[in-house]
Amino acid sequence: MPEMRFHIRWPDGLREACYSPSLVIKDHLAVGQDYPIDEFVSLSRLALGIASERVRARYGFPCGRAQAQLARIEDAARRQDGGTVHIEAFEE
Repeated sequence: MPEMRFHIRWPDGLREACYSPSLVIKDHLAVGQDYPIDEFVSLSRLALGIASERVRARYGFPCGRAQAQLARIEDAARRQDGGTVHIEAFEE
């Protein structure tokens, strides 16, 4: 499976490279776009869930790295005080 990273900037200015085991993230987020935190978390949850299920279909188990990445996103989102998440780049 083609894994990738999507580079984001949180409202507090912190930059992060996030992992996805699939290119499906490109179907849900767009480079150069800003997403309200709740929307970003929801879209990430959807896309990483789909990616993890693709791993399950192929290998028989879900992607632990995708699940861990989602947990990091959810944790970081809770620490923000509103604002938007900016999608800086995709890296394949």
